[in-house]
Amino acid sequence: MKRILMAAGVVIAIAATAHAQSLDDLNIQIHGYATQGGLYSNHNSWNTTDSETGSAAWSDTVVNVSAQPQSRLRIGVQARYFVLGDMGNKITLDWAQADYKFSDRIGIRAGKVKSPIGLLNETQDIDPAQLWILLPQSMYPIASRNGMLSHYGGVLYGTLPLGEHAGKLQYHAFAGQRILGGDDGYFQSLRDQGITMPNGITGHTAGGTLGWVTPIRGLMIGATEVSGAPSGEADAGPYSGSLMVERFRQMFYFGRYERGRWMFAAEYSRFVVLTELALTGLPTTVYHNDARPFYLMASYKATSKLTGGLYYSSTLDHGMAVGPGRYQKDWALAARWDFNTFLYTKFEQHWMDGTQTGYSLLDNPNLQPDMRMSLVKLGVSF
Repeated sequence: MKRILMAAGVVIAIAATAHAQSLDDLNIQIHGYATQGGLYSNHNSWNTTDSETGSAAWSDTVVNVSAQPQSRLRIGVQARYFVLGDMGNKITLDWAQADYKFSDRIGIRAGKVKSPIGLLNETQDIDPAQLWILLPQSMYPIASRNGMLSHYGGVLYGTLPLGEHAGKLQYHAFAGQRILGGDDGYFQSLRDQGITMPNGITGHTAGGTLGWVTPIRGLMIGATEVSGAPSGEADAGPYSGSLMVERFRQMFYFGRYERGRWMFAAEYSRFVVLTELALTGLPTTVYHNDARPFYLMASYKATSKLTGGLYYSSTLDHGMAVGPGRYQKDWALAARWDFNTFLYTKFEQHWMDGTQTGYSLLDNPNLQPDMRMSLVKLGVSF
């Protein structure tokens, strides 16, 4: 309901502005993209797909509409239709926001806004701008993309110059309510145990990101801190109750360096969460996670049409029992070919060790500790 109300609010705002101005004055723009992917793994089924035998059950369509009735005000909304194996197959609201920029030093966004978390979170929804088919899954798992991308609330942002020889600071402070749907990858281990979250979980979220654009040309470093305490209903056959996140805190430290045709980036995070599952008639179960994901990546634009890249992504959860489910290491080799301004294709090869992210025991009764996976994606943007 909140999502519908938020989208309606943005539409009303645009309509109200249009009443006083011509369509030309509103600077209305419509953009989006559609992609079709395929994947094959030598064993294991990845994220509810039949990748072990080859799967094309992977498509994504995104459309956004924006208007700029004033030079400082931009209003927009973006919707997404997504399918990956058994996940998705519905239309969701990525974001719906009004953005007013008072000056370079201060601006504000309100509505369902993108969460300025880490280096890549705000660009997860822009596939045409990415080299990668999959962002590093240790930190940006595709099954949690909808819940991570945005929240209901606001963002205060701006850029503060530090002087000619000291660069500038970019800041974002945010707060509001985050919703994780019941099909989010965060709940996969619970679903494997027959525990479902019919309405997902929701709760407050708050945090901030500070980035330093250094005086070294092309170099930016930064950090994010985010916390929250979501909760929701839980069902397990005849038992019902609640799932409560008693403590959640995550830190990100990141950097990016661009020089000529090269781009290098790195990010480290620590994710600490204490979760209580209370089902009527059963003892309360406490889950403790203390994950330390990171990645290192590099890319090179060989020609105007061809770009290649490599990353290493890793995570280790110190709160889990020793075994392959505690960690994941992933080498990814990628290439992208742009046929023209609108049409592109991507290829990616992954070598994965460990099963911490992206697997369901329900789909993999004989889950193997390592896997090779080949991905291809064709995309069109407008």
